[in-house]
Amino acid sequence: MDASFLLQLAINGIVIGVIYALIAMGLSLIFGVLEIVNFAHGEFYMLGAMLAWYLASHATLGYWPTVAIVCAVALAAGFVVYEALLGSLRGEGFERSILLTLGLSMVLQNGAVYLFTTTPRLVTSALTYQHVTFAGVRLPLLRLYALGLGLAAFAALYLILHRTRVGKAMRGVAQSRDAAFMVGIDPGAVSRLAVAIGVGLSGLAGAVLAPVYAVEPQMGAAFVFKAFAIIIIGGLGNVSGAAIAAIVLGVLESLMSGFLPLALVDALAFVAMIAILLLRPQGLFGRGVRV
Repeated sequence: MDASFLLQLAINGIVIGVIYALIAMGLSLIFGVLEIVNFAHGEFYMLGAMLAWYLASHATLGYWPTVAIVCAVALAAGFVVYEALLGSLRGEGFERSILLTLGLSMVLQNGAVYLFTTTPRLVTSALTYQHVTFAGVRLPLLRLYALGLGLAAFAALYLILHRTRVGKAMRGVAQSRDAAFMVGIDPGAVSRLAVAIGVGLSGLAGAVLAPVYAVEPQMGAAFVFKAFAIIIIGGLGNVSGAAIAAIVLGVLESLMSGFLPLALVDALAFVAMIAILLLRPQGLFGRGVRV
C-alpha cells in the first residue's frame, strides 16, 4: 500500500477533524455553561459559509478579510441570539430549549433556501489552485490555512478558559451557577460571552470550509448531528474532550473513506456514540466539572 496515499488521507482527516472540532467545541461550550442543547448550531456554521461565499463572490474580498468579517459577524450574531432567545431559556426546561432551538434551526435553514435556493455553490479564488508538496503529498493551500486557523482557535480558546479571569468565570458558572453568583460572577454576562464564542467558532468553521467544499443551505444539518455525536463521545460539556474526539473521528473517517463505502464512513460517529453510551455514559473524557 502506498504510504503517501495513507499520509494524504490522514492529513485530509486532520483538516476535516479540525472543522468538526470547531463546531463541536462551540456546541459543547454553550451546553457546559448554559445547559442548553442548541439544535440551531449547524445553521450558524451554514450561515458562516454562505456569508463567506457571498463576500468572496459579490464583494470580491480576499481570503483573510472574508474570514475576519465572517468571524466578527458570527460573534455579533451570538450576542443577539443570546439576548433574543437563549438567555430566556436558562432554567425554563430542557424540552422548551429543544423546541425553540429546533424552531430557530428551521427558520434559518428555510430562510437561506428561500434566499439562495438549494443549488450548491463554490468559492473560487487565486488560492484555490495553489498547493504545497511535502513528502510526495499534494496539500492544497486552503486546507493548510483551514488547519492553521483551526489550531489557532483551539489554542486561543484553551488560553481563554484556563489562563484568563473570564475563562475561569465560565468554568465556575459551568460548575455551579449559584455559587458563581455568590462570589460576584455575573452568570448572564458569562453566558452571553460563551454563546458568542460558540457561534463565532461555528462561523469560523463555515468561513474556512467554504473554499474547500460546496456551500448550500442544508449543509449544517449533517454537521450538527455529527457534532452531537462528538460531544457525547468526548463528554458532554467537556470542550477539550470534544476537540480530541473530533480530530480522531476526522482521521478515522478519512482513512476509512479510502477503502469503504461512504455510507459506512458516515455511520462511524454514530456507532462510536452508541458504544460510548453503553460502555461509558459520561464520555471518554467526562468529568464532574464541565468546560
